[in-house]
Amino acid sequence: MDILNSGDTAWMLISTALVILMTIPGVALFYGGLTKKKNVLNTMFLSFIAFAVTSIIWVIYGYQFAFGEDMVMGFIGNPINLFMNGIGVETLFGSIPLNVFIAFQLTFAAITVALISGAIVERMKFSAWLVFIPSWISLVYVPIAHWVWGGGWLANLGALDFAGGTVVHINCGMAALALVLLLGARKDRKLLPHNLGYSTIGTALLWFGWFGFNAGSALTAGGLAGSAFLVTNTAAAAGMISWIILDKIKIGKPTLLGGLSGAIAGLVAITPAAGFVDVRAAVVIGFVTSIISYYAITSLKDRLGYDDALDVFGIHGMSGIWGALATGIFAAPFINELGTGLLYGNPGQLGIQIISIIAVMAYSFIVTLIIGKIIDIVIGLRVNDAEEIEGLDISLHEESGYRI
Repeated sequence: MDILNSGDTAWMLISTALVILMTIPGVALFYGGLTKKKNVLNTMFLSFIAFAVTSIIWVIYGYQFAFGEDMVMGFIGNPINLFMNGIGVETLFGSIPLNVFIAFQLTFAAITVALISGAIVERMKFSAWLVFIPSWISLVYVPIAHWVWGGGWLANLGALDFAGGTVVHINCGMAALALVLLLGARKDRKLLPHNLGYSTIGTALLWFGWFGFNAGSALTAGGLAGSAFLVTNTAAAAGMISWIILDKIKIGKPTLLGGLSGAIAGLVAITPAAGFVDVRAAVVIGFVTSIISYYAITSLKDRLGYDDALDVFGIHGMSGIWGALATGIFAAPFINELGTGLLYGNPGQLGIQIISIIAVMAYSFIVTLIIGKIIDIVIGLRVNDAEEIEGLDISLHEESGYRI
């Protein structure tokens, strides 16, 4: 029998607010500082509007399809509570009100689509982005959330994803890759961060908010949340240190941007594992993930020629893949009885993780390509050359980030 726990409820309200902080202003500032100054407002706007549109979709039908009782062979849920009909203030989800759980899950959907925007900055039409958000949330995020968290086929298979390694990070990374392949490269592909101060503040907000993202996914204010909190911070620190070492080896100097990137890579990689691993595993996960993402950004991207402007695939996609695999390796039953990995005698879990990774990668990439191609045919995805050269702040919004 579900019984309301005020402590759990308070913790989940705080966690929900922390994840909102990650998107607005965390992602907005992190991405905005990395772009050219003529595109800073447009870049920030992409995150804000992603949050707003997703907020409406989620309460009308998104949550219901994602978390409703399974309807079609583990693929999608049954939306019996459209417009939140039948969900009252006294309805519980475990020890917390159901509306708090719905709000918490809303923030995950919103940040996932906001993260995609980092790949397509400086060249995608704002109108195309407005069409993309509801299309992608409805056709990609919602089904995958159901597969993994809503009682769908991957959940029944036994896939482990504590806070979003597959649902959020692999998903947004593959979607970003699909979009940039459709859009093509920017005319000026140089990464010229116009204000690393913005990006530093954004990273700090992301790091801080990630405790709600990961520790909040325990859904209770107890020992599991405490463990997830601790390993989240450990992996972020290890990721930052690892990336700084790589910068020193490759270019001879540590860089702030490298340190920020490493911290985020560590946070991404620990996300699926946060409620299943101990601090020893967190150090390994964080340290290794920077090596993987560093290679993807400095080598793989150039070899394949795609213009992922702010390295959404390189950091979120690649670190998400490693994090999901690492969960299958390091999941410890003494942390969470629901997860036992390869190192603790269950090699089958690694196989299940691989299946979940491949399924999410393929589905997200293919369906995003289809969505993007249809939008391109109907209204066009990309701004014209003159608008791109002038900058999207002025050409699309008649605004400027700086009046100097």
